[in-house]
Amino acid sequence: MTTRLPIGGPFFEDFKPGQVFDDAPAVTLTDGLATLHQSLSGDRLRLPLDHELSRWVTGRSRPLAHPTLVCHVAIGQTTAASQRVKGNLFYRRLQMLRPVHLGDTLSTRAEVVALRQNRPKPGRAATGMVALRIVTENQRGKPVLDFWRCPMIPLRDPEGDTGHADAFDDIPADIDLDRLAAKVPWGWRLAVFKDRVGRGGAHFGDLAEGTTYVIEGRDTVTAAPELVRATLNLAAAHTDPAAGPDGRRLVYGGHTISLAGAAATRALANLVTIVAWRSCDHTGPVFEGDVLRTEVTVDALHPLTQGGMADLHAVVWADHQDGQPEQHVLDWRFLGLLA
Repeated sequence: MTTRLPIGGPFFEDFKPGQVFDDAPAVTLTDGLATLHQSLSGDRLRLPLDHELSRWVTGRSRPLAHPTLVCHVAIGQTTAASQRVKGNLFYRRLQMLRPVHLGDTLSTRAEVVALRQNRPKPGRAATGMVALRIVTENQRGKPVLDFWRCPMIPLRDPEGDTGHADAFDDIPADIDLDRLAAKVPWGWRLAVFKDRVGRGGAHFGDLAEGTTYVIEGRDTVTAAPELVRATLNLAAAHTDPAAGPDGRRLVYGGHTISLAGAAATRALANLVTIVAWRSCDHTGPVFEGDVLRTEVTVDALHPLTQGGMADLHAVVWADHQDGQPEQHVLDWRFLGLLA
């Protein structure tokens, strides 16, 4: 007797509050993964690129892993829950709890904390929002990343009604700056960073609130499925055109974030690292071959004993190369550490 078993992700009806997804393979961050991320983003963050500088500043023999690469792996490890995703609507209060270096091994746990079915729209199949609380640990069982994300998932029954109507009020809307400042910069020697890189670019004391950096050089989205596969991302919309909008492959939102982060390092050449995301909203779709333009604004400055944290706001527009006006696709608010 032949048995055929379909393998695919859950529909919205299959989710329950308290449900846990934690069976993704652990991932060791390697030089190969770092090179892949660098090749698709062109990021100029110094510590992941300059191993000697990373050793001097952090005291660890292995270089700092790019914080956005760490996020990509954590997100990919949670996509057993969101294989059928129509779009990831937002990220909230993402915090780097401790530094991650190449050679570290990451494991991730995602828990369903709230469910809300979307209001029906004429001509559209029913969907719902799944709020996930995500915690990533290193090989020593120490938490390194903590955040919430919200994928939009279709119902099995296109006209179904689950009755799920949870409020998302318990999802934290802000970062506890005092708590974050008590940990950052984790004993790093920011004075050494400042001394070794010199004055080739602004440090914390050179920044002014309200400054907007308009990055004139745009960048083209390429190799989108490669990042998806390398980070264990199972979302079908990123590899199968039939699962994407209008029969087109949807670029993984983190890919857009990587390009926005790379643009930020062009404007702020001495950004030491990213320590937290206040929020990240995908406001429009991005497709392979789109050309992205980024602006970064310094919203606020928070001095530390060494250097300080800058509240940065990156806004991204996509030129879909279809003759139509460019579209706003990303609104990302994050905290950067500077010496």
